Amino acid sequence: MRVITGTARGKRLAMLSGEAVRPTPDRIKEAVFSVIQFDIEGRRMLDLFTGSGQMGIEALSRGAAQAVMVDASRDSIRVAEQNLRSTGLLEKAKLIHGDGESYISSCREKFDIAFLDPPYRKGILQRVLPLVEEHMNPGGSLFCEHPSDEELPETVGRFSKMKEYRYGKILVTLYRCEDVKK
Repeated sequence: MRVITGTARGKRLAMLSGEAVRPTPDRIKEAVFSVIQFDIEGRRMLDLFTGSGQMGIEALSRGAAQAVMVDASRDSIRVAEQNLRSTGLLEKAKLIHGDGESYISSCREKFDIAFLDPPYRKGILQRVLPLVEEHMNPGGSLFCEHPSDEELPETVGRFSKMKEYRYGKILVTLYRCEDVKK
């Protein structure tokens, strides 16, 4: 894994090993950021289920004002912090060790971009999606990474499914606020 572009361009990122870990492939990360490349500067990002922190780090490297990175695994938070230090982006990040669903349920913050990549096939995405939508600013972009055979709703609150991107057995679904369809 590496940072694709921006201030930390080319930096290699550490990641956890093991079968429980499923890092977002670089081609998916590139695709997500090509969709929002002109909407990142100065924005706030939520990287729920952050893992190594690569999505939040990519956003910060590209000019996001802040990335809130949440993960239930203490080891994941440790690796994300290590990656933030090595890229020089630690002061722009907020690392939270805790359950993603609990965090978003009690959160009082608003976000412009959210990336959700929870453990597959546990119903987590379906539970947190409406909770995250409540914390999105108008015009925000909400991305969900999930198995291609898992259906997500057409609308979530004021957000509508805009596009689905297929990468083999992985699907990335983009939702945008209904007032700001592109």
